[in-house]
Amino acid sequence: MASNPGVPVSFDKIQKSFGPVRVLEELNLQVAPGEFLVLLGASGSGKTTALRILSGLETATSGTIRIGDRDVTNILPKYRDISMVFQSYALYPHKTVAENIGFPLKVRKVPQDALETAVKDAAAQVQIDQLLHRYPRELSGGQRQRVALARAMVRRPSVFLMDEPLSNLDAKLRGHMRAELKHMQSALGTTTIYVTHDQIEAMTLAHRVAILEKGVLQQLDTPAKIYNDPANLFVAQFIGSPPMNVIHGSLEGSSFKTRGTAVDVSVSGRIPSAILGVRPEDCSVVAPGKGNIEAEIYTVELIGDHTLVTVKTGSDMLTVKAPKDFIGSMGENIGVSVSKEHLFVFNAETGARMR
Repeated sequence: MASNPGVPVSFDKIQKSFGPVRVLEELNLQVAPGEFLVLLGASGSGKTTALRILSGLETATSGTIRIGDRDVTNILPKYRDISMVFQSYALYPHKTVAENIGFPLKVRKVPQDALETAVKDAAAQVQIDQLLHRYPRELSGGQRQRVALARAMVRRPSVFLMDEPLSNLDAKLRGHMRAELKHMQSALGTTTIYVTHDQIEAMTLAHRVAILEKGVLQQLDTPAKIYNDPANLFVAQFIGSPPMNVIHGSLEGSSFKTRGTAVDVSVSGRIPSAILGVRPEDCSVVAPGKGNIEAEIYTVELIGDHTLVTVKTGSDMLTVKAPKDFIGSMGENIGVSVSKEHLFVFNAETGARMR
């Protein structure tokens, strides 16, 4: 099934306020043709508002939206050549699967033969061609989600907009649908903008991720770059499961001091209130006195292919990814070893990363 070749999308100085509340602060974002861009953030970060402004369901307070070479800022949604997939699927309960998928073409008065062919093509693309005579109530959540995707695909839009489309599915099905979505988007080459609060979805689906917090774009980059080179403390802690460990202390020269312990770091400066960040997989449990940090075991959780060891050092909790055969007991004193090249230092007051 062919699609429109991807088109570029741009948010140029987009601001949005609801009364005195500023929801988006001058959002500047360029999406490349055919790119899969994920808008990631917690509830209230502005990601859904940005998507709704792009779709035309909300109006920007100021700024310009372009799809391809057209300024669509004040154009009605139906003239923007977009398809939207919602969290709730938004299917018509009284229409069959075939009628739901074909509805956007029926509205456009597409001839019946062409409509039926397009519906069969779209259904085959998401593997629901055996379900065309059923009604939404006779389908599972995953099947309903596929109907919503097929309906979005059937008219071959320039841009797909997706608002948390997998959040109503169980974990196993979500993993399966992620793979399907990624494959489908790659095959169709349609520019896709996808909103989620789930960082695993963002990391696995996106060509690039835009992280929003309180209406401000924090970082825009590839998943690997965001994970390995976070712009600030917010991004560092938002991405990663389990999240990045943080230890409170001070930076004195190229030494991070915390509760009588000094850890060598690769940045230098003087910050009375600093935070040391390190990912769980970059820590290891060692014998007491042999590590950079002294701690005591708080909990041990076998995950399957590894064990998560949570340790307490002063008032900070750290998670260490240990081998699956690790054995330790609560309250046991241990050392935690961290290597210099995997450490990040942040200013605790501003969240800025020291470089």
